[in-house]
Amino acid sequence: MENQKQKTTIVLFSGEMDKAIAAFIIANGAAAYDHEVTIFFTFWGLNTMRKDEVVKVKKGFLEKAFGWMMPRGPKKLGLSKMNFMGMGPKMIQHVMKKHNALTLPQLIELAQEQGVKLVACTMTMDLLGLQQEELIDGLEYAGVAGYLGDATDAKVNLFI
Repeated sequence: MENQKQKTTIVLFSGEMDKAIAAFIIANGAAAYDHEVTIFFTFWGLNTMRKDEVVKVKKGFLEKAFGWMMPRGPKKLGLSKMNFMGMGPKMIQHVMKKHNALTLPQLIELAQEQGVKLVACTMTMDLLGLQQEELIDGLEYAGVAGYLGDATDAKVNLFI
């Protein structure tokens, strides 16, 4: 009998830095234990996968407005608690650096190196007016059926 890999899935719904960091720490840990890992980015969690720079794409007014209001990439996310008008993330980043912890962009890069499957929710992209060109390279694109395909066989399914 063939020994199948353990599977772990994470739905990253939150667009908050601390929750994204937790999701990537868990994903990288599971990948290090040889799990097949999927992170499905939906709603505000999709902002974690946005490129830092402005990407020129054709959009309607509402889609442009969403783009202006949402954080652009992992370095711009706020905290779920103690955001302090943007000072909270700077404080967390300072503490992480002091303790030699990986930053969120570094955790994302490590996940990609370890083969973590990063999936952008296509329905959310449509709703928020995000286009593939605005998201980081190396993502896969799927709807809820794609996520459920991965989650069905997983022993660990997290919603963050």
